[in-house]
Amino acid sequence: MMEYRNLGRSGCVVSSLALGTMTFGRETDEAGSHAQLDAFLDAGGTLIDTADVYSGGASEEIIGRWLAKQPADVRSRVVLATKGRFPMGEGPNDVGLSRRHLRDALDGSLRRLGVEAIDLYQVHAFDPLTPLDESFGFLDDAVRAGKIAYVGLSNYTGWQLQKVVDLAEHRGLARPVTLQPQYNLLVREIEWETVPACESTGLGLLPWSPLGGGWLTGKYTRDQRPEGATRLGENPDQGVEAYGRRSPQQRTWDVIEAVEEIASASGATMAQVALAWLVDRPMMTSVILGARTLEQLTENLGAAGLHLGAEEIERLDAVSDPAPADYPYGGPGVQQRSRPIEGGRA
Repeated sequence: MMEYRNLGRSGCVVSSLALGTMTFGRETDEAGSHAQLDAFLDAGGTLIDTADVYSGGASEEIIGRWLAKQPADVRSRVVLATKGRFPMGEGPNDVGLSRRHLRDALDGSLRRLGVEAIDLYQVHAFDPLTPLDESFGFLDDAVRAGKIAYVGLSNYTGWQLQKVVDLAEHRGLARPVTLQPQYNLLVREIEWETVPACESTGLGLLPWSPLGGGWLTGKYTRDQRPEGATRLGENPDQGVEAYGRRSPQQRTWDVIEAVEEIASASGATMAQVALAWLVDRPMMTSVILGARTLEQLTENLGAAGLHLGAEEIERLDAVSDPAPADYPYGGPGVQQRSRPIEGGRA
């Protein structure tokens, strides 16, 4: 059964699993995208996450057409999140977090989604060329104008998000409520600095790539490069999860083996085990599921309400620790894990 949590420190409540829509309009056609949206809402999901650059705006347009077909009671259940920052044109002002570009990006997202306001508007990445007070002054104006309900961050480091929160508190601007980072059993380095910064400032986590680009589903093997209709099968060297980058690491296969054994013993799938581990991490608000097909999404939604036992969590924590064994004081991750997790929630 789907669970619900506050969106960071805000009073807005969202499902503990979110629907990521980066595949919409690229790997998933409109009919398949609409089927995923229907299934997600039917399972009790509420938080839908997209971005203006996903498929060049097509993802937002597909969601907008789906929303337009829904009755008012369905639309009212949706908590809609999108992002702006990356290029949507070829001009020098078509990128970044300037007031100029954010204005155009926000208006474009509102138009494509067919809504008057966006529940969670996230800056897609840090912009070192634009003063923070310019970017977040604009977002505060948008909140006051009723175009945005909440502000979020994506792909910010701990020091970057701390600077934003300090600025917002000092100037009385709309304070960000969430951070969207990469986080999974194979990518835990955010626990060294970023998660503690979120704990200190009260930002909820909305992690992307919770299955490590498919690695944690067991679809890849040590002795054969990926092939066929999978993300790495079509391009084994694609992205942060590239086969050549991860396959030489013994830790990768140790983690996959542990996930597989826990899944086999519990009657769950490997994907569900990996998602359940992440759902109960500190400061977790909602884990973003991305799927090519309805079948993949349905399997992942099976993790709703699933919680691992203490021994299972301890084993996964130990085998996935990214710190070298000889790191001083036992590794950066040890102190983070030593703090108790009360009910899996911050």
